[in-house]
Amino acid sequence: MERDPLLRQSATVADADDYRGLPISRSSSGGWSSALFIIGVEIAERFAFYGISSNLITYLTGPLGKSAAAVNTWSGVACMLKYQNALYCSKTFFRIRDRKLTSYSADWNGEPQGLGMLTLSSVLPSIRLSTCGDTMDPTACRPSPAQVACFYFSLYLSAFAQGGHKPCVQAFGADQFDQNDPKECMDKSSFFNWWYFGMSGGILVTGVILSYIQDNIGWGLGFGIPCIAMLFALVVFLLGTKTYRFYVLEDQSPFVRIGKALVALVRVGRQVFPLDLNKQEKHRSTNDVDRAREAKGILGLFPIWASCLIYAVAFAQSSTFFTKQGSTLDRRIGSNLAVPPAALQSFTSASIVAFIPIYDRVLMPIVRKFSGKPAGLTMLQRIGTGMVISLILCGIAKAALVELKRLETARDFGLVDQPAATIPMSWWWLIPQYVLYGIADVFTMVGLQEFFYDQIPDALRSLGLALYLSIFGIGDVISSFLVSVIDKATAENGESWFSNNLNHAHLDYFYWLLAGLSAVELVIYLYLARACVQE
Repeated sequence: MERDPLLRQSATVADADDYRGLPISRSSSGGWSSALFIIGVEIAERFAFYGISSNLITYLTGPLGKSAAAVNTWSGVACMLKYQNALYCSKTFFRIRDRKLTSYSADWNGEPQGLGMLTLSSVLPSIRLSTCGDTMDPTACRPSPAQVACFYFSLYLSAFAQGGHKPCVQAFGADQFDQNDPKECMDKSSFFNWWYFGMSGGILVTGVILSYIQDNIGWGLGFGIPCIAMLFALVVFLLGTKTYRFYVLEDQSPFVRIGKALVALVRVGRQVFPLDLNKQEKHRSTNDVDRAREAKGILGLFPIWASCLIYAVAFAQSSTFFTKQGSTLDRRIGSNLAVPPAALQSFTSASIVAFIPIYDRVLMPIVRKFSGKPAGLTMLQRIGTGMVISLILCGIAKAALVELKRLETARDFGLVDQPAATIPMSWWWLIPQYVLYGIADVFTMVGLQEFFYDQIPDALRSLGLALYLSIFGIGDVISSFLVSVIDKATAENGESWFSNNLNHAHLDYFYWLLAGLSAVELVIYLYLARACVQE
């Protein structure tokens, strides 16, 4: 007996095609069966990218003999490429079987090629330190210009490729869940949790394993392992091609789309259309109203964006002053092993990996029973919860419990004027702030990802995720500016808050300042979030 046409239609996903451009079945596509392939790519990509970036300064200033400033330049370019690639992914630009695809093609990138070339450049004979022999001539260890060019080309090729991953692949993964289906809509909220879980897991493994291999075994193996991981991940990703849902978007530049939306917003605001419209004018008016709503939605993201910048400033401290604090403490494990200061950052990733399953499988179902909302907390409530935890982190864990204790210990043991001395205070004092930091990220970072994906038109979702990423790029800039201004102002009146002798510095004052700014930010955010909900 032939099935009812309406049942056949409901068994497919609206506006979605398979890889051949045909209507795709709901039961055999999308959902977790597709998302797990994509999360696997993210785990490998973060493992590979942080396997290069976390220890890049050691390779540049060591075997390659270059300035450490090159690391900052490369990091800045890598950050900017995320936004460029998001715009690239926000329009249809890749054709397979005459079907226009979007975020899917971002995965066909040059990262495996870049990592392969990077591995090759690191094992060329004239770069290896062993070729220097016993000579004292530093020029004997310098690589040739061609080899340096090969290294930088491969490095920036990897940066360009990873720029396509962050906003584009995450948007593609979330697209595997139909927002019009209640069950899949709830699963989509969980997807952002497990995406961040996978990303943090990849970073954690990198921090524990690859940095040791690069420093103690060799750079060829240290760069080669990420290359192999990316090749394996690409194969796994392609195995899921038949299950992926592709949404065909309009062939229009995101700049043109946004421009038309803003023009429509002005037109509707001025009420240029008369009341007695003919059919054509009514159609044009309806289009303008729809575009005006779209423009209003995009512009509505910016107040939330701005109110999260101080959180990003606090976020920037984990890889700077946290590490500097750790370098002064007793980091011994047993009698012979000492924990590297930078390795303490792994506790943030570890806390994220440990807390996300608790949040997704325990806390979220409990909150859902009381709130009646599919995700338990709304996206804005989740972001605000993370801000509260961050405020506690800045005011209590960092300033009061850690830095004040560290300075007091330095005074008690007469080590204030000995910046190189190890303070007899265990590095375990720092662990609570890293753990709280990771828990705050589970709320705020994941909440921001979902919010900026959900609140933007379908065709611009990768751009929305890039806008979320820009919060932390701008936060880094604000942090650097704030530190520079405070350093200059306090140095003129005596000892700088950021003195090279950390025992003379006042990081505790800086943390209290961040706590105060975070409190103001929280009040502003709550006001803006409430206004956003009312609209």
